[in-house]
Amino acid sequence: MAIDKKQVEEIVRAVGGKENIEAATHCVTRLRFALYDESKVDTESLDQNDLVKGQFSSQGQFQVVIGPGLVDKVYDEMIQITGGDRSSKDDVKAVAGKKQNPIQRAIKTLSDIFIPILPAIITAGLLLGINNILTGPGIFFDGKSLVDVYPAWKDLASIINTIASTAFTFLPALIGWAAVKRFGGSPLLGIVLGLILVHPDLLSAYGYADAVNNGTVPTWNLFGWEIEKIGYQGQVLPVLVSAYLLAKMEIFLNKRVHDSIKLLVVAPVTLLITGFLAFTIIGPVTFAIANAITSGLIYVYDSYAALGGLIYGGLYALLVITGMHHTFLAVDVQLIGSQGGTFLWPMLALSNIAQGSAALAMMLVLREKKMRGLAATSSVSAFLGVTEPAIFGVNIRYRYPFIFGMIGSAIGGVLLTMNNVQATSIGVGGVPGFLSIFPDKWGVFFIGMAIVLVVPFVLTVLFGRAKLRKEDRSASYETVNEPKAATSQSASGVTSSTAKTDPNQRTRSAAQVGVEAVNTLEIMAPLTGQAVSLEQVPDPAFAEKQMGEGVAIEPSGNVVVAPFDAQVAHVIKSKHAVILEHASGLQVLIHVGINTVSLKGEGFNMHVEAGEHVKAGQKLLEFDRKVIEDAGYPLITPIIIPDGQDMVERVEVTTGDVTSNQNGVLKVHLKG
Repeated sequence: MAIDKKQVEEIVRAVGGKENIEAATHCVTRLRFALYDESKVDTESLDQNDLVKGQFSSQGQFQVVIGPGLVDKVYDEMIQITGGDRSSKDDVKAVAGKKQNPIQRAIKTLSDIFIPILPAIITAGLLLGINNILTGPGIFFDGKSLVDVYPAWKDLASIINTIASTAFTFLPALIGWAAVKRFGGSPLLGIVLGLILVHPDLLSAYGYADAVNNGTVPTWNLFGWEIEKIGYQGQVLPVLVSAYLLAKMEIFLNKRVHDSIKLLVVAPVTLLITGFLAFTIIGPVTFAIANAITSGLIYVYDSYAALGGLIYGGLYALLVITGMHHTFLAVDVQLIGSQGGTFLWPMLALSNIAQGSAALAMMLVLREKKMRGLAATSSVSAFLGVTEPAIFGVNIRYRYPFIFGMIGSAIGGVLLTMNNVQATSIGVGGVPGFLSIFPDKWGVFFIGMAIVLVVPFVLTVLFGRAKLRKEDRSASYETVNEPKAATSQSASGVTSSTAKTDPNQRTRSAAQVGVEAVNTLEIMAPLTGQAVSLEQVPDPAFAEKQMGEGVAIEPSGNVVVAPFDAQVAHVIKSKHAVILEHASGLQVLIHVGINTVSLKGEGFNMHVEAGEHVKAGQKLLEFDRKVIEDAGYPLITPIIIPDGQDMVERVEVTTGDVTSNQNGVLKVHLKG
């Protein structure tokens, strides 16, 4: 298909001109821009451009939806017009990351530092929970612990406590490793820096308060300069700031010191200067700041407990969506290190359960088999402390379960804060989270668990079923008033019919039904699974039909076959999508997964080439479900009839369980 150069020039002008384009690339459906200033974008001009099917901004990228088979031509023309360099998707993503505001960058930095060490912290939390069970008084015996009644278990508990507390005792070493790596330095030097800050020769931070009260804080005397000789166990800020300084100093020296003496100069000088500054300036200053932050949180918690529980308990799920929840890992660790417990973690655990309960309730609401299965598995994951599958896979998609989960979590948060429920460590969230709670508060915590299990579940089921009944009444009215007609199919696969309604299937027409008979092409399912409407695709370009009408399939298998006899019009370089052309000239896009272009072909095996003729049912491509799922991308596969094809009169969509090449999912009515 030829493109109008003037329309491409209009796109360039609409995004602010070539001088506003820092980097640009494209995928199978859209142009992806990293712009210097998105406020210069003329959205109205883009809307009026016939080449543009849609537009939106996401994660620092401005995306202009063009459509399959055409976007590469538009991109080539745009590069000629602007004279710019071709960029990869990683290039644009890297540039887009720089567009984030300071808060977004800070959150991402903390996330990059704490996520790698999270397994060690969670493991320590679980083991400390086991130690709590063994040593907590009143759990099994009135006023006594298990080790008091059975002294033979005492040393076992002691060993478990030693193993469990190691990650927290040497936390600065873990943070030092992750932080220096994140800032571009040598991770090994980060470990050494962290260990320096908790050296046994130093007064432990846990004993600092008593030493101050007793006047026994040890000091160094540097030519009359008195420096407190204390360690930074359980502290976050001192090692974070020191790690940043160490990494930047190492990078600076590596660029300027000759290779022959780097081993003798770079590491020793870097550690010496950073260590000295950590004990003399960075440590004392950040230690005071950390204590001030902790005191502020404690004040709010003590003075406005119910309000704090309502806000944090209710909004924690929103923090997960934005990624800001990783920021609070540092706060939890700081509270545990300085106060011996955190009041935030218990609310996190209840929020996990609340979202899992709402997702589980959707099993009683949803009709699609695939989505019911997703609701079940994702709820189990949330009950065990990992909420992303439930939140992004189910609850956000339907909105109301997410909201009801937040309501239940807010109520539970108020209960916990009003009763001073705290965790001794950061362990697994969800149901196992009780292991991290101080044993004397288990009763209150279990009541909170009951609240977040019952409230979101009941509200979701009641609202969801009422919503379904309303939809059913609407669908029944449309079915009664929709004309029926017989269908006859020729050997070529093109049928002559008017719209035929199956009362056992839910069918949506893109245009008014009941027109004169037209030639139609029935598109069979290219995959086995659950056919759903495009609105359920977690990508605005597809969900808002910016590229055209169609359907999506939640696949249960991993093979894509040709839905009709066709010629392969285009094979996407990253092997995740293919465009087929029918003898009538109609083109159909099959796009496996969302954002799977980022895999660069990994996990995909294409069996056809552009220009090749294929028969209905012939294998087009295979994909590795595990590779895609492990990368965090949805498997849902849109089948699109791209806009701009003049022969298309209207499109009908059929949803439900489908088997590849046995069930029709689209019926395309062709003009004349």
